[in-house]
Amino acid sequence: MTSYAVVIPTLVRDTLADCLAALAAAHGPRPDEIVLVDDRPDLASAPDALGHALSVLGDLRERTTVLNGGGRGPAAARNTGLRTVTAPWVAFLDDDVQVGPHWCAQLLRDLDEASPDTAGVQGIITVPLPGGRRPTDWERGTAGLARARWITADMAYRTEALKQVGGFDERFPRPFREDADLALRLLDAGWRIRRGRRTTLHPVRPASRWASLAQQRGNADDALMCRLHGPDWWDKAVAPRGRIRRHAAITAAGAAACLLGATGHRGAATACALGWAAGTAEFARARIVPGPRTPHEVTTVLATSVAIPPAATWHRLAGAWRHRNAPAWPEAAR
Repeated sequence: MTSYAVVIPTLVRDTLADCLAALAAAHGPRPDEIVLVDDRPDLASAPDALGHALSVLGDLRERTTVLNGGGRGPAAARNTGLRTVTAPWVAFLDDDVQVGPHWCAQLLRDLDEASPDTAGVQGIITVPLPGGRRPTDWERGTAGLARARWITADMAYRTEALKQVGGFDERFPRPFREDADLALRLLDAGWRIRRGRRTTLHPVRPASRWASLAQQRGNADDALMCRLHGPDWWDKAVAPRGRIRRHAAITAAGAAACLLGATGHRGAATACALGWAAGTAEFARARIVPGPRTPHEVTTVLATSVAIPPAATWHRLAGAWRHRNAPAWPEAAR
């Protein structure tokens, strides 16, 4: 029987207890070990939260190790857990998912069916959306995880394959693109990655109305992906290209309108301002129309649609500059 370990990087959010409870209740062969990597920058914050989460594990508590991740992000946290794993397979879970009731048995079947050249087997992610109304912009964004490839919300990898390519690239500080980067490096090394049949639930967690604005930091990670995997990395990763080109055009039009207006070129400034307004309106409409169109949702989308293009453009330019000479992941080059 194939043996496996489970590694979960966590910020000890409220979702962790539900994640561990679902894992403890899942039918099938138990993991050899569970490695929980506490990646909070301040481990003294909410000291009782971790203890409460661990209490739901039952007899799996004896197989669970808690490590300090140092607040360096999920990629580094997963590597911290990986270094302690001795099982031939390691299953990565995010701390806001809930595995299905037969997940352990389904995982073993996925692993047993993997060919020798298969490095990873991805789980099937489902995102429950509210009934009786249209989903919000945030909920639609989370639902996109069900279609994403190689996401580490539920991803099992051969330990040997991970160590061959140096694990996760720790220059990705957010839960964004680090999974696609790893998968592309494994594919380049001659491994295969397939989709399994086990199922995992990814609920939509509550978020600030400004969450979509904070997500624009991920454009810096897109710049790193471009540097590491080339300008066609979107196609290699089968990832949506996003709106960064439109965001840059909208930002340029707005900046030009301000500059031209300040220098007395009113006609040109007006034309640029109209271009900025048209681009911003199209972006807002694309986000408002599919949603519930409540006053709260509409005002949130309108405000963030004004702020997102310059934020996205700034982070993309800053990332391109920061990573302009980034080499291959050092661990993989050894």
